[in-house]
Amino acid sequence: MLDKDTLDTLFCHARSHNGWLKQDVSETQIHQIYELMKFAPTAANNCPARITFIKSDDAKQRLKPHLDEGNIDKSMNAPAVAIISYDTEFYEKLPFLFTHTDAKSWYQGKPEKIKSAGEMNATLQGAYFIMATRAVGLDCGPMSGFNNETLDNGFFPNGKTKSIFLCGIGYGDHSKIFPRLPRLSFDKACKII
Repeated sequence: MLDKDTLDTLFCHARSHNGWLKQDVSETQIHQIYELMKFAPTAANNCPARITFIKSDDAKQRLKPHLDEGNIDKSMNAPAVAIISYDTEFYEKLPFLFTHTDAKSWYQGKPEKIKSAGEMNATLQGAYFIMATRAVGLDCGPMSGFNNETLDNGFFPNGKTKSIFLCGIGYGDHSKIFPRLPRLSFDKACKII
């Protein structure tokens, strides 16, 4: 079992941040996040997630019109915002990613299956993204609250990448988070049968 400090960092004391300290996130840290999160399990190792890291002021200004009002300040002030999305042609990489059978044929020409597998598996990879961000010593603020359609048109005009959620990353300002909300107990959320 991991030690208590590590568990606190990854789970028990980790929070979704709304405010950020004025401290940069380096490209080295961004690479470290990906090098950890890429090990997330996905169906047939399909790895559909694509991450766009928004750091520059110009990129943030491109993002701003797509955000709901409540997400503007926390996105504009985050050292970086990641767009967690999925590649609608992820199956094209399956001959490399899943070599022991023709998994590409499971998806090719099947838009509903592509959407379902892409969204589900990229969301799972996005959860690993959050854990990887915490593991490299950063905080994160995952959020919905944006217009997927206009964001996708603005950032992914070829139509092959579809956004799922956004995640601010950086060093969180602990003075700007609310008290932790309750969670369901084991008995209310789980069964052993």
